[in-house]
Amino acid sequence: MSLLLAMDAMPIPGPLTIKTAFEFSFAWVPTILIVGYGLCYLVLARRWSRIKDRRWSPKRSVITFTGLLCVFIATESAIGTYDMTLFSDHMVQHLLLIMVSSALFAMGAPLQLLLEATPGALGSLMNRIVDSRVGEFFGRPAIGFACYAIFIPVTHLTSLFNVMMEHLWVHHAEQLGFLLVGYLFWRPVVNIEPMRHPLGPGQRLVYLALAVPVDTFTGLALAMSDHNTVPALAQMPRNWGPSVISDIRLGGAIMWIGGDFLMLLAMGPVAFTWMKSEEAKARQIDAELDAREAAQAQP
Repeated sequence: MSLLLAMDAMPIPGPLTIKTAFEFSFAWVPTILIVGYGLCYLVLARRWSRIKDRRWSPKRSVITFTGLLCVFIATESAIGTYDMTLFSDHMVQHLLLIMVSSALFAMGAPLQLLLEATPGALGSLMNRIVDSRVGEFFGRPAIGFACYAIFIPVTHLTSLFNVMMEHLWVHHAEQLGFLLVGYLFWRPVVNIEPMRHPLGPGQRLVYLALAVPVDTFTGLALAMSDHNTVPALAQMPRNWGPSVISDIRLGGAIMWIGGDFLMLLAMGPVAFTWMKSEEAKARQIDAELDAREAAQAQP
C-alpha cells in the first residue's frame, strides 16, 4: 500500500524495480499540456500550409512530436512517478526537459509557426509583442544564456527546490520553467527561426562552451554535499532506496556528468557547421583571388 506525503497528500510509490521502471502513470496537468501543444502545432502547421501554399516542414513536425514524447517520458513514465521521491530521478527529469525536449522544441520553430499562422487580431497582437522592445530583449542570445545560467543553480541549490518537493503545483510550474528557459537557451544554438541577433557558428560554439560550467558547478556542489539540502526528502516515509545524502550526491553526479555530456554532444554539430562555414569562406576567397589574378594577367 502506498504511503502518503503529508505536505500535499501525494502517494509515495513503492520501491523502484525492473517492473515499476516500465510502468506509466498519467497525470492531468502534463497530459493536457502535451496534447494541447501537439494539437495547436498541427492546426497552425495546416493553416501555415494554406497561407504559404506549401507544406510546413515535416521534419520540424517530427522533431516537435519527438520533443513531446520526451516530455511524456520525463513526466508520466517511471521518471515522473519517482520525481517527487528520489532526488536523483528528479535530476534525470530536469535534464530531459531542459537539455533534450527544449532543444527539440527549438528545432521545431514554434514561434515562427505561431507568428506566421495565427489569424486575425490575435496574430497581429503576437507579432507586435515579438517586435516590441520586450520581445526583442528576450530574443537576445545573451538573455537566453543568462536565464539558463541563473535558473539552473537557483532551482537546485536554493530553498526553492524544497518548496517544489512540498507542493505539486510548484513542481509543475518548475517543469514549465525548464521548458521555457531551455527554449530561450537553445533557440540561438539551433539557429532555425529568424532572429534579430543571430550568432555565427563560431559564436554558437563559444556560447555552448560557456554554459558547460553552469552544470558542472551545480552538479559538483550537490555531489560534494555533506548535509541534506532538501529537508522535505527527509520527511518522506520512504524505507527503501539510497539514503537522502546518497540520493542528493547521486543527483549531483547526474547533473554534472549528464549535463556536461549533453552539452558537449550538442557542440559536435555546431563545430561541424562552423568548419563547413569556414571552408566555404576559404573557397570563396580563393575564387576571388583567382579571378583577380586572371584579370591582372590579361593584356
